[in-house]
Amino acid sequence: MEFAFVSGDPALDLVATVESRRGAAVDLLAAPEDLERWIRACDGLPDEVAVDAASFAAALRLREAIYRLTLERLRGDRFTPAGLAVVNGAAAGPALGVELSDAGLRLSGGADAVLAQLARQGITLLADRLACLKECGRADCTRVYLDRSRGGRRTWCGMDACGNRVKAAAYRARRRAAREEPDPG
Repeated sequence: MEFAFVSGDPALDLVATVESRRGAAVDLLAAPEDLERWIRACDGLPDEVAVDAASFAAALRLREAIYRLTLERLRGDRFTPAGLAVVNGAAAGPALGVELSDAGLRLSGGADAVLAQLARQGITLLADRLACLKECGRADCTRVYLDRSRGGRRTWCGMDACGNRVKAAAYRARRRAAREEPDPG
């Protein structure tokens, strides 16, 4: 199982650990070890974090709260109090440790600090009314991403994950339609 970090923000990448929410949803975080691997792979988070059952459950609650709040933002709805309580509660947790050395930046902290960091990033993103949040244009993809493209014209969460699939399907449909057209002569 491989994680895709194409959403443009770690909080949205956490949300993307559930694929195809409208169809046969696939949860890439089935156990605490999966969350440990996701944290290790995510830029801007510590390399080694131990996740216990309580932290894992808190991470899943945070993920779903950020997802609901993001959808509410996309629809222009008011944020639900329950979602706000989860995200704001997580954001009140401890900060990550930051250390500078000749080797560069080193981040440290436990699972509670990681969740607090993700919640703070989600809050910052959702509070920014100028942030261009979008849902992927591929029908069975429910990934939400931050569109930083020139002119805000990005359509898919990522070319590798969805853009190529959509373009290939459109090409096949055009070829099929061309073969089925009656001969004008």
